[in-house]
Amino acid sequence: MRPLPRLVLAAALSLLAPAAQAFCGFYVARADGDLFNKASMVVYTRAGDRSVITMSSDYRGDPAEFAMIVPTPKVLDRGQVTTVPAGTVAHLDRYTAPRLVEYFDGDPCVVIEAEPVVAEAAGGGATGKERRDGAKALGVTIEREFAVGSYDIQMLSARQSDGLAAFLRGEGYSLPEGAEAALAGYVGMGMKFFVAKVNLTRHSAEARQELEPLQLSFRSKDFMLPIQLGKLNGDGPQDLIVLALTRKGRTVVTNYMTKEIPSDVNVPVFVSQVFPQFYRAMFDRAAGTDGAFLEYAWDMAWCDPCADDPLTHAEFRQLGVDWVRKAAAATPEVFVTRLHIRYSQTSFFEDLKFAVTEERENFQGRYILNHPFEGEITCAEGKTYVAETRKRIAAEAALLRKLTGWSAANIASNIAKTAPKRYR
Repeated sequence: MRPLPRLVLAAALSLLAPAAQAFCGFYVARADGDLFNKASMVVYTRAGDRSVITMSSDYRGDPAEFAMIVPTPKVLDRGQVTTVPAGTVAHLDRYTAPRLVEYFDGDPCVVIEAEPVVAEAAGGGATGKERRDGAKALGVTIEREFAVGSYDIQMLSARQSDGLAAFLRGEGYSLPEGAEAALAGYVGMGMKFFVAKVNLTRHSAEARQELEPLQLSFRSKDFMLPIQLGKLNGDGPQDLIVLALTRKGRTVVTNYMTKEIPSDVNVPVFVSQVFPQFYRAMFDRAAGTDGAFLEYAWDMAWCDPCADDPLTHAEFRQLGVDWVRKAAAATPEVFVTRLHIRYSQTSFFEDLKFAVTEERENFQGRYILNHPFEGEITCAEGKTYVAETRKRIAAEAALLRKLTGWSAANIASNIAKTAPKRYR
């Protein structure tokens, strides 16, 4: 049996997962709103007939020369117009951005054997059988227990998230507030759980924005976003990212077809060095001169993997999420949808119309690196592993060419620079 891939950190953007999400995934790059030059970002919070629209443009000129004209359903009072810290919008952008994750293959010649659980002497605590019986009573099955280096690992399955949380706390694991909600999605998908105690640190680079985003709030039965005036001063395709915050579920565009961005695909390792270029090329190929794409849809009570820290109560309030209460759980009941729309003067002749749905299926733009084992291979099984890995790398190259339109020669050249010789 080959060991599980281990997740490691690459430091391209100095992003680390927080301790509470230590095994969610680690990032080397994000494709956030700064990736596209002629891009505007709108955070659209919708609850009932109340709309709060926060607009962040890509304007980089003299602030004195800046002007914005936005149609609204009614005359707005002074209390309905404000500004929001640019960092708040940038935070939500990072949190929802398409992401790159990476795994490292273990030594194919190393077999990890489960270490036996040693029962303690009478009076010294619960025996292995008692622990397993206690877990079973909570709907949890201890599938395996073993040690890897300095870590004590458990492989668990569970029928209910609250029982799993109770078991983990009983085992001495420190879980964050709201952990049950985070675990519920995995339990519902029939996932197993690899658990361990770990401490990590996290640092996010400070976001920069020349002009503070403007925010308008009003009530209207129409859930729509006017884009026609914005097309007038465009000199080519324009990118609009809409980050919709609701209580129920996904936000959808009702008058234009929306596709999911290609996701959960394996790409060659060298993509970590050119992720922004990769994502731009892939999006350009998918969208052409116009199109609407879903890049992210998720219940903000949890994330997997997490591209940034959750928003704070104060940040949610700044964006118009008025159902947040300080006495509530750490993360309020908010569902976020990230839509990426590319339009021009010759497309999207209707303003964008939206609807809030009950659909809560999660989706994210996620791209996977699998680093092959680079150490010495001495076993017969290793030959099979090398052959399989060569096929995997070839398949990754073919898919990359299909997604981006990059030349086969260019892809092969970059793989040759990063892949160990035995896998070429």
